[in-house]
Amino acid sequence: MDKIQDIIRHELELEAESIRLAAGRIGMEVVRAVEIILHCSGKVIVTGMGKTGIIARKIAATLASTGTTAIFLHAAEGIHGDLGILNPGDVVIAVSYSGNTSELIALIPYLKFHKLPIIALTGNNCSQLAQNADVIIDCSVPKEYEPFGLVPTSSTTVALAIGDALAIALLRKRNFQAADFARFHPGGTIGKKLILRVNDLMHRDEANPVVSASEKMDKVILEMTSKGLGCTSVIDHQGKLCGIITDGDLRRILTQPGNILEKTAQATMTRTPRFVKPETLAVEALNQMEECKITMLPVLDEAHQPVGMLHMHDLINAGVVG
Repeated sequence: MDKIQDIIRHELELEAESIRLAAGRIGMEVVRAVEIILHCSGKVIVTGMGKTGIIARKIAATLASTGTTAIFLHAAEGIHGDLGILNPGDVVIAVSYSGNTSELIALIPYLKFHKLPIIALTGNNCSQLAQNADVIIDCSVPKEYEPFGLVPTSSTTVALAIGDALAIALLRKRNFQAADFARFHPGGTIGKKLILRVNDLMHRDEANPVVSASEKMDKVILEMTSKGLGCTSVIDHQGKLCGIITDGDLRRILTQPGNILEKTAQATMTRTPRFVKPETLAVEALNQMEECKITMLPVLDEAHQPVGMLHMHDLINAGVVG
């Protein structure tokens, strides 16, 4: 009996090869498909049945998250009352490997009557769906690539990959940017990374730990503990940042001779610390923390004065880390 890992490896290689074969067949039909969707005055309806229906739902979700108004229509629900979601100006992407799925074919007269363009993702270019489509994108795979020639595996992978490729082509044609993507993902980690700025998360005003360089360490420790961040910014006589004191600095001076409470902040601080500006993206601050292996960053205004403190915990609590 074949080893499990050999079976898995073989299936992955078949599906990868299926996508490579599909890529080799790509021609002007995809250009026409993208142009139809770009000039669509309504929305894109992606429809399918069964396992290809699941693929159709994912294609609709990808389109919707990348700047193309799209929704999924279950073909069976469509012929039982859900055709009301279709409007003039819409475009239909129909996903069916056989191209003869009865529920899908039953939609065609309605789509034709309302003159809605049909883009077919199918493995059968002679099917009823293909014959009625405005654009046919070939999703066929060799029969031996599917278990028993019946179970959709490689074919659904190809349809999904083509759907993703169409979404990316549309994204680029629309000059869709990361900030646009974030607008559609405000509650997720992706959106938070692209939207949240340091100013949204930093400790400010009375919660911002700051001491002068001449301050004795008893006052410094009080400032650090009362603000609960385990650090404090150190400023010079002009109010500009000249250093930072962290819990690590305290542990370091404890090993030194003399009364640490008599030392000044200037004698204890780490000079020229890393810092960020309030308008810096939170994810950029996170990258700087990870790169420098630190957990806090002073936040400076244009005058180089500390207006806040950002802690790694703030990024974690906001969902930026993840």
